[in-house]
Amino acid sequence: MSNFQRIDPNATSEITEAVNQEKIIAGTPQQMTVNQFTNAKGNLFTGIWASDAGKWHVSYSEDEFCTILEGEAILTEKNGASHRLKVGDHFTIASGFEGTWETVGSVRKLYVIYEE
Repeated sequence: MSNFQRIDPNATSEITEAVNQEKIIAGTPQQMTVNQFTNAKGNLFTGIWASDAGKWHVSYSEDEFCTILEGEAILTEKNGASHRLKVGDHFTIASGFEGTWETVGSVRKLYVIYEE
């Protein structure tokens, strides 16, 4: 295996999964995840994630860096602070984050996740 790998922002997967019903606030969002790299320790992941419209509760046990590739989302913190995310936005979500994720229409993002 090479020590170099490109991430394909156009990668797709035939596998989709519904957001956990207990977390959903609105809609019936379906998610697609194409993990393109996992390090040898199994705690660093990169790939593409997509979802259609919906809103659900999120709670992060990992650190995540993202870039929105398509669409728009709204990330709202537990304290009510809201962040509208659009194409080209780069952002991080730290472990311990609690709040909601809302996909407006559909969205695709590139992710880098680190878990301790």
